[in-house]
Amino acid sequence: MPSSPARITHLVAGSPWEGRAARTSEVFNPATGEVTGLVDLASADLVDEVVTGARDAWRSSWADVSLSRRSQVLFAFRELLHRDKERIAALITAEHGKVLSDAVGEVTRGLEVAEFACGIPHLLKGGFSENASTDVDVYSIRQSLGVVAVISPFNFPAMVPLWFVPVAVACGNAVVVKPSEKDPSAVLAVAELWREAGLPDGIMNVVQGDKEAVDALLTHPDVKAVSFVGSTPVARDVYETGTAHGKRVQALGGAKNHMLVLPDADLDLAADAAVNAGFGSAGERCMAISALVVVDAVADELVAKVAERMQGLRTGDGTRGCDMGPLVTGAHRAKVLSYVEAGVQDGAELVVDGRQGHYDADGAGFFLAPTLFDRVTPEMSVYTDEIFGPVLSVVRVHSYDEGLELINANPYGNGTAIFTHDGGAARRFQHEVEVGMVGINVPIPVPVSYYSFGGWKNSLFGDSHAHGTEGVHFFTRGKVVTARWPDPSHGGLNLGFPQNG
Repeated sequence: MPSSPARITHLVAGSPWEGRAARTSEVFNPATGEVTGLVDLASADLVDEVVTGARDAWRSSWADVSLSRRSQVLFAFRELLHRDKERIAALITAEHGKVLSDAVGEVTRGLEVAEFACGIPHLLKGGFSENASTDVDVYSIRQSLGVVAVISPFNFPAMVPLWFVPVAVACGNAVVVKPSEKDPSAVLAVAELWREAGLPDGIMNVVQGDKEAVDALLTHPDVKAVSFVGSTPVARDVYETGTAHGKRVQALGGAKNHMLVLPDADLDLAADAAVNAGFGSAGERCMAISALVVVDAVADELVAKVAERMQGLRTGDGTRGCDMGPLVTGAHRAKVLSYVEAGVQDGAELVVDGRQGHYDADGAGFFLAPTLFDRVTPEMSVYTDEIFGPVLSVVRVHSYDEGLELINANPYGNGTAIFTHDGGAARRFQHEVEVGMVGINVPIPVPVSYYSFGGWKNSLFGDSHAHGTEGVHFFTRGKVVTARWPDPSHGGLNLGFPQNG
């Protein structure tokens, strides 16, 4: 273990916080099990201080900045993020554990949202109706909210903040980000680039913390909107608490994503997709495929193909070119392991046992190799619960209709996919399935940045999805102006109710 773990603190008004924290939390290298950092945990008083400073900075230096100037900052930030994406990816791998190539991909997907936000002058254009009534024009405008908060999860420490922050900043807001205390360094590195890009101090802030900081943000009167990504129970609580205190809230919750494979599908393509989507980032993705729903006629063949591919996966330190890294903490590994043991006890067929894995790493890291269950039934916990680990469950069905019914009965509705060569079946599926993001022969249907990300049912609380035009609307308020500029001939009184004419 390092003799002196690094101190990881807040970024307030463009500078590291110089105070002394009453509480800290350990940060681990998941590949070795070593404590590499101690992160300061913010008190409610510090959150109040940061939010108040952000509000003042917004009023004085950003709310009325021109769209041209805002877009210049966004373009500069985009270039800096592209320049430093490898460095930020290395921080993600060191604290989260995902393999380096996956971490680079994470930053790149966040970079795409920054590119989308560079078009803010076009995105904030309003409408204009000349002569809506005689000599009366009507037009719409969108204005910033003020201070907004982003509460992000451990599984995408850079990408999830980048889903929200560039759009919020481009719309003219000040932002306070509360990252996960498990991997807090990547968002600090991203935040420092905003200042280098020319963003005024106080517009981008990072507050490290746990539930105390979250509760303080959700109840602070000067926080106008909250974007949250995390588990469903917490997302529901965040939504209810935030809205009870008068805030806009978009709370993206958990998932149990299904991939339906029909008999006419390309089974090699489907097997590759199931492995990639099930075990990428050690299954710690809200868009991971965790339930492989297969029509009986091809189930044996597909399970064999998936198992064969799993045997070639290399699990280990994310810096060594492995296919899959460790889980984020020892406690999370223990939780995922308990689901594997529960699946065995419940009678599911354990085809590939990840508990017997061999790992390419030094030290006692938080590893669990990919695991495959077959003949899982809907009442088993490996199916009902979001495991958030490298566990793939095969559920066998007799037909398309039975598969669709299974998916639609699930309380989650984040992402789903269908694999088929039948265009009619695919078109029917995209219409009938009760899920927010659908892939057709695409296992992880994460929308590109100019569309919006978000699920249905217990996977989303609130009306707005992330990024895209919905993100722009979430971080702004609309006004409609009705204007008359009388000419010199105007005069006279009329006390009647205004009418179009």
